Amino acid sequence: MNQGVSILEARIADEAHGWRLDRALTDALPTLSRERVKALISSGAVTGPDGALARDPARKAIGGAIFQVVVPDPKPAHNEAQDIPLNVVFEDEHLIVLDKPAGLVVHPAAGNFDGTLVNALLHHCAGQLSGIGGVARPGIVHRIDKDTSGLMVAAKTDPAHVGLAHQFKAHSIDRRYRAITSGAVRLTQGTVNAPLARSPSNRKKIAVCAEGHGKHAITHWRKIRELRDATYVECRLETGRTHQVRVHMASIGHPLVGDPLYGSMRSTHRGLLATLGFQRQALHAARLGFIHPINGNALAFDSEIPADMQELFNQLIV
Repeated sequence: MNQGVSILEARIADEAHGWRLDRALTDALPTLSRERVKALISSGAVTGPDGALARDPARKAIGGAIFQVVVPDPKPAHNEAQDIPLNVVFEDEHLIVLDKPAGLVVHPAAGNFDGTLVNALLHHCAGQLSGIGGVARPGIVHRIDKDTSGLMVAAKTDPAHVGLAHQFKAHSIDRRYRAITSGAVRLTQGTVNAPLARSPSNRKKIAVCAEGHGKHAITHWRKIRELRDATYVECRLETGRTHQVRVHMASIGHPLVGDPLYGSMRSTHRGLLATLGFQRQALHAARLGFIHPINGNALAFDSEIPADMQELFNQLIV
C-alpha cells in the first residue's frame, strides 16, 4: 500500500479469456465500474503480467493472467449533503438498508446533480460512507431505477463495501421484486434466461441479445394473482442487471404496467393509469437478504408495496 493509492491484484477468470481487457478486469474487480477500469487502463495505472503497462482497454484478455491495478484513494466527495427524508430499515456502523421511494435517483449524474439518495446519505451518515464507489457514488454497492421503489443496501465502510460487492458478484443476494405485468400470465411460474446488453438503436434501453453476447441474466418469476388484463407476480433475481425485470418480462410478452420504456399501454389500463396519476413501471423491490459482510449474520428485510402501487393493484382486482 502506497501513500494515496491502493494496489489491487486482479486475476483474469478462465471464462473471461478473449474478452476486452476492461470488461475482464471489471469482472475480476467488482468494486470498480467498467468506466473506472477503462480510465485506469488509459491512464497507465494497470500493469500486465509481463511488467509492461496495459494501456489499451480493448486488448484481448488471457484467462489466468494477473494484473496489478493502481487505484488512487478517493477524493473527498463534493456532493452536497442534503436533508432529504430517508426510510431507514436497518443501520449499524458498517451498512445501512433503505426503503427507497419511487422518483428518487440513487446517485448524481447528468441532469440530476443533487436531490439524490447519495445526497441524502451524506447528510444522514455525516460523511461516513464507503469511498470505493468513487466521488460520485460513495457507499453505493448496487442501485435500483429512479422510478422503482423498494429495498437497497449502502456501505458505510470499505470492508463492508467489498464484502457486499462479492456477494452481488456471486449472485448470492436474495432479491425479490413484486410487479404488475400486462396481460394474463398463463403459467404459474417460469424462468427467463436471456443475456442483456445496451440496445444498439436506443442507448436508454436494454435489450435481450444473442447467446454469447451481453451479460448473463436470469430471472425466476411466479404468479401470485390474476388481475384485470394484468397479473401480479414475484420476480427473483439470480443476476442483477440494469432493467432486468422490466426487459425480461417484456421479452415474454408481459411488460410491466406503466413502463414508459418497455411497455405499450393497453386500452383497458390507459384510463385507470391517467385517473390514478400512475406514471411509472409497477415494480417494487420487496425483499433483500444477504450475509452481513463483517459479522457473518444472515439478514433479510421485507417491504410492503407502496401506496400508489397498492391502489393500482386494488383497482385491477377482478
